[in-house]
Amino acid sequence: MRSGDHPERVRDQPALRTSTGAEWLVVGALLAAICAVVLLVQGVGTATGAAALVAGLFVAMVVVRVTVAARRPRLVALAVLLAAMPVVTLGALLFVLAA
Repeated sequence: MRSGDHPERVRDQPALRTSTGAEWLVVGALLAAICAVVLLVQGVGTATGAAALVAGLFVAMVVVRVTVAARRPRLVALAVLLAAMPVVTLGALLFVLAA
């Protein structure tokens, strides 16, 4: 560990420094599947569009994993895309419930 690293900080976690990104894709696939099922069960156009957006976020994760060579930017991008999936799902569900 470098002298400036603080493993208790979110940005200095080993998953954002040492991972290859394959683990992020596995977790992303599971999360995308869960989010898509929850949204598709709603049967509303907004939820269906959000499910497509979640699928697009997972595809973006795969593209980032394959194309970005630098480790840290790749892992940060994967983390942001993964975090966006439940945010999109929750936003769509709240929109459907409010309508």
